Amino acid sequence: MTEARGSAGPNGETHDLRAPGTPCWVSLMVHGMDATQEFYGALFGWEFRPGPHQLGPYARALLDGYEVAGIGQLPPDRHLPIAWTPYLASDDVDVTAETVRLCGGTIGVGPLDAAEAGRLAIGSDPAGAVFGIWQAAAHLGTAITGVPGTPAWNELVTVESESVIKFYETVFGYETKPTGPADFDYVTLNLAGHPVAGIHGVGHALPRDRGPHWMTYFEVADTDASVTRLTDLGGHVLTPPADSPYGRVATVADPEGARFSLIQIPR
Repeated sequence: MTEARGSAGPNGETHDLRAPGTPCWVSLMVHGMDATQEFYGALFGWEFRPGPHQLGPYARALLDGYEVAGIGQLPPDRHLPIAWTPYLASDDVDVTAETVRLCGGTIGVGPLDAAEAGRLAIGSDPAGAVFGIWQAAAHLGTAITGVPGTPAWNELVTVESESVIKFYETVFGYETKPTGPADFDYVTLNLAGHPVAGIHGVGHALPRDRGPHWMTYFEVADTDASVTRLTDLGGHVLTPPADSPYGRVATVADPEGARFSLIQIPR
């Protein structure tokens, strides 16, 4: 993980279209939508209101009135991994989806319209990590960052970075930069010189039951207190809180098994 504040304004608010390739939204599809809303509402202070239903029942999570994430209902017959999915901005989702296919990825959903909110597709890179593509219309994406309860960073966890770097460079126009010591397989994905996401090659440490996947970090005021709260709510700790150069981090899972990280960023 590396530090990135995204396109937030002075108070953390975001109002503009994101540059293509910028993570602009995170979404979670689950089986128990009501229970999941209760969990994240208690953990992050989110409230919910209905969103577009093109992929089934869907709600947008709000923090102090600002939209920060989405939670949707999986059909009962779909037994897919429960995972937070980042959406990467695009000026033309149809062109981006075709580029994904040409570069060895796949498109599993769409492109399709989400009412007046925008147009989306869901795809995967050549290693199988799932991500979304978002062409904004009325819905620009995450409306506030830089405060507890908001997405702080998105990171691709894969076997090794080299095998997928070219894919993301070609599809989204990223500049890539190795980060950390030489024996640490971590690359930041930059746009206009600013880091917007990362790729972490973890080798055999990649969870066998998960495979390559995108990990979303959510900012919290106190990582240890949030971990305690999470376990009280029925969540699970995968990696206990530990200090990093970018803040105190823990990797956790919600009651349905969706993995994410909590980070307390020094101010």
